[in-house]
Amino acid sequence: MLRIPTLAAALAGAFALLTGTAVTASAAPLTPLTALTALTTTSATADLKVDPVSWTPCNPDPTKPDPKIYDCAVYPVPLDYAHPSGAKIGIAMMRRRAGDPARRIGSLFLNPGGPGGSGYLWATTTRFDPEVQARFDLVGFDPRGVARSNPLQCFTSNEDADAVFNRMTGVPVTPAEITGTLAATKDYTDACARNAGALLPHMSTMNVVRDLDRMRRAVGDAKLTFAGFSYGTLIGATYANMYPDKVRAVIVDGNVDPQLRLSNGLEYDRQRATGGFEVSLAEYLKRCSAAGAPRCAFAGGDTRARFDAIRDHLRTSPVTLPDGSTVTLSTFTSQVSNALYSQSRQAPLARSLQALDQVIHPQQSVSPSVAPLSPSEASALAVAAPAALREAPADTPYTADDSYYGVNCEDKPYPSNPLVFAFAARAWELTAPTFGRYQAFDAPACATWPAPARQVERYTGPWNRHTANPVMVIGNTFDPATQYKFAQNMQRELGSAVLVTVDMIEHCAVGKSKALNALVTSYLVDQTAPAPGQLLKPDADPFPATS
Repeated sequence: MLRIPTLAAALAGAFALLTGTAVTASAAPLTPLTALTALTTTSATADLKVDPVSWTPCNPDPTKPDPKIYDCAVYPVPLDYAHPSGAKIGIAMMRRRAGDPARRIGSLFLNPGGPGGSGYLWATTTRFDPEVQARFDLVGFDPRGVARSNPLQCFTSNEDADAVFNRMTGVPVTPAEITGTLAATKDYTDACARNAGALLPHMSTMNVVRDLDRMRRAVGDAKLTFAGFSYGTLIGATYANMYPDKVRAVIVDGNVDPQLRLSNGLEYDRQRATGGFEVSLAEYLKRCSAAGAPRCAFAGGDTRARFDAIRDHLRTSPVTLPDGSTVTLSTFTSQVSNALYSQSRQAPLARSLQALDQVIHPQQSVSPSVAPLSPSEASALAVAAPAALREAPADTPYTADDSYYGVNCEDKPYPSNPLVFAFAARAWELTAPTFGRYQAFDAPACATWPAPARQVERYTGPWNRHTANPVMVIGNTFDPATQYKFAQNMQRELGSAVLVTVDMIEHCAVGKSKALNALVTSYLVDQTAPAPGQLLKPDADPFPATS
């Protein structure tokens, strides 16, 4: 999940509007009374003929020899589906051709999440088994407004963006920090109103799904095969309900709760903080202590109390390291959050925590099993975690895009008073002392977004339409960004779904467990739904034994 202060450093390319003129009118939001009519119309249009994709051979990495198995395209879709013959935008697509053309099943569309994540290069992913790569074209794409696909951009230069973003504090605590952050956020959304253009009111997931269905038809697939991760699970769930008779196989991994997300953005975010990030952090510290030093460098003493002491110290007193870098509460929280997303980052996080603790408390020797660490190992905590999933080349004066808020603010309804987020921060940190304030200040932009959820066309349900093949839902027991409860809710809300669980602290699971991947391959290739109730283990240990 991306946050405003890191967006300006993200790399994103630009495609202009392909044809036509700007369409400015936005449709009315879907209501329960109009949902059935909309679904009926959607089902009827799902069979209409569209132009095929015009693929051109391409090399995903021009710095390396061309493997000659990839093709690229920019596929035109309507800017506004209320005017399908009007202005068009281009969806950037890449495919990895099936390794065994004689046994090819079709295309496997992929979305990595975000929202705002670039999926273009996901055609090159190796997280699936070789049999999947042999039987499917792997198709990655940048959704509308993202990276190469007509990026939604609120600024005309990086300098203008920095002038706004640099006034924000990731985890504001003092009245001055809070006031400054909210004022800068209003300047940000004002810039979006001035600069984002005709695409601005057409960024909801409903439109992304309409684009996906057009691409399905354009590659010649009678039904959709799809794998969505994180926010991509909302794309999968929405597709399964807008086009239930066009579903072949849909995998959703690292799940949102569709019903909650689309009905109450603030409560959804609160549950992410309390039931996702905070619970995952507690488990991380518990497993660190159980692993012991030197496997987990931060083990020794009461890891929970030591962590809390570091966090509370940073709340009032940033720490300047010998190299001149400074660890703040914002950079610290950002890096801890980032590490919880992946087991591979969790042992390094422990070393950074231990090194920082030694700087703050130089006289303490908590664990004789760990040699004193260099203060330089704490420097990783002195920078905010970078924005992820942005692979597009920087070829415009403003090298980021603002699709994260474009989607979130048009999908998730929020209060229109920015001060609500400051009050929420104070309340949430009582039960989520590390991530409550951090999460509360993720979405103030949605209070003043120029095209908020209450004014745009978006899909809010029903979520229980039946698909011939059950949707495969995957949830990790300690997923920080999308708590396990959300996976359980996704399985329950969908009309036909089966849940597979993986016991690990990580966001998303495909490619992290051979046992899971075997189920994924069987589901995608043979359409065999996994048996319900399975609890699997990851292949790796976040704190591997040292030799």
